Amino acid sequence: MTGYFSPCFRMFPSMSIDPKALLTELIRAALKSVAPEHAGTPILLERPRQAGHGDFATNIAMQLARTLKRNPRELAGLLRAELPPSKWVEKVEVAGAGFINFTFAPAVKTAVVVDALTQGKDWGRGKPRGVKVQVEFVSANPTGPLHVGHGRGAAYGASLADVLAFAGFEVSREYYINDAGRQMDILALSTWLRYLALFNINVELPPNAYRGEYVAEMAQELRIAHNDRFAHVAAADVLNGVPELPPPERCDDKEAKAQREQHLDALIANAKRLLGEDYQWVHGFVLNEQLGDVRDDLQEFGVRFDKWFSERSLFDTGLVERAVSRLERAGHVYVQNGAKWFRSTAFGDEKDRVVQRDNGIYTYFASDIAYHLNKYERGFGHMIDIWGADHHGYAPRVKGAVEALGLDPAQLDVALVQFAVLYRNGQKTSMSTRAGEFVTLRELRNEVGKDACRFFYVLRKSDQHLDFDLDLAKSRSNENPVYYVQYAHARACSALRKWGDELAGLVEADTGVLGSEHELGLCARLAAFPETVQTAADDYAPHQIAFYLRELAADFHSWYNAERMLVDEEAVKLARLALAGAIRQTLANGLALLGVSAPESM
Repeated sequence: MTGYFSPCFRMFPSMSIDPKALLTELIRAALKSVAPEHAGTPILLERPRQAGHGDFATNIAMQLARTLKRNPRELAGLLRAELPPSKWVEKVEVAGAGFINFTFAPAVKTAVVVDALTQGKDWGRGKPRGVKVQVEFVSANPTGPLHVGHGRGAAYGASLADVLAFAGFEVSREYYINDAGRQMDILALSTWLRYLALFNINVELPPNAYRGEYVAEMAQELRIAHNDRFAHVAAADVLNGVPELPPPERCDDKEAKAQREQHLDALIANAKRLLGEDYQWVHGFVLNEQLGDVRDDLQEFGVRFDKWFSERSLFDTGLVERAVSRLERAGHVYVQNGAKWFRSTAFGDEKDRVVQRDNGIYTYFASDIAYHLNKYERGFGHMIDIWGADHHGYAPRVKGAVEALGLDPAQLDVALVQFAVLYRNGQKTSMSTRAGEFVTLRELRNEVGKDACRFFYVLRKSDQHLDFDLDLAKSRSNENPVYYVQYAHARACSALRKWGDELAGLVEADTGVLGSEHELGLCARLAAFPETVQTAADDYAPHQIAFYLRELAADFHSWYNAERMLVDEEAVKLARLALAGAIRQTLANGLALLGVSAPESM
């Protein structure tokens, strides 16, 4: 197949083409000849799993076989015979049940090297899609340090946001601060009771309070900042009217659990009564301390947010009341025993949900409905909520509420993240925030490094279970995936340093002399990078970038070990250095999307 000059040819110095556009045009031309009435059929082109099956394959013959009442393999043969010739396509074969496999000429494969070099940090970047996307992630209650479970949601959300932005979306990263709920009251109480103990006002800390060392540290800081301002009470007053705790042996008893919660709520009520306006000082102090710690922790983890959204602001602006009223006017709320219920069963939920209790207090669900109403009102074309997998049952009722508000639930996606389980010396580590028995994200990062944390967290699909192998993450071996990929980048940098000339000159290298199996395979791998970025964005799957980088690193290490770069023949040397430069750039771009550094030496 020679002599056809495709109009898809792009007049770049690299003589590169758009492979999918070229093949689509050729296949469509064949369809016009074989089945003109189906010439507009969407054409799917995919890279075969095995290199021997060509560079791209299409199932168009199998797709149309039933409609045309033809054997798919015979139809594939007819289409192959009618394909216009192209100087860029070296071989076309019919395979299997009716696939058509295409193999490009070497010049098409090697042209990607110059594309990567000339585009640099923009290599792989998609065209602007004109869609505003909000990604809300982490959003952990600011009731204690982030632990290793939160770290996975942070790494996934940050990488997904970066991949979406690189793929052409306009992305806004948001953290929802739960600063108006009961958990913050529990933390404020826990800190105050520890603070009182510093003045010998001893009230037993409930077993369901927050008990970590960070609570004791906040109590000390509260004393340093305010001396005894919040200590003018007696233990008897704190315990006045508080029901007794059940005995410890009844820890798993359902009734005992309810009694413990009643005990805690009574203590909170007494704290608010005794402290009066000063309660908000204590509440605000612990909120600012923990939120500040979360901000610093995430910043050190390479995770940034464009907006920190306060749940309290939903109440201050009246949006919670407005959202519930809107549902009432639409007939989706009814009153029972003095409480207002949302008819979530009408939208696929297992039972209806309370949005306002009989005491007039709005539920967390009500504020969540208001928060999502706010997202739509801000004009996002698409919204992605990233939640822990334990919230899987919450997604249908939120989407149901969105639909009940008259909004399009298709604009909202919920991505679930399984908590990571950390293993140290083969032992599983507990992560209970209230009990204080957890490994913090900061501790993990200090132990294995930010790069290993970020890479390991996205090595599996977000909704799959992840065992974090601490020993592997710290190892400097080829079995450690982040080390393996970073070492490939450092090796490429080393080869280019040994050459010592200006890298800009490599853009002019004759990549057509690259012809070994290793080299053509590497070029094919490089060409797949932009597609991988787009697919990872569309599937909300940054782990695909991690997989791709491991495969590219493996291909590069094999080539590096098999062939010399700095050979005597100048054209071959420059072409191989250009290939190394393109690989280095692709590794750097991919690692950046995952929040991982690309060291130049190791």
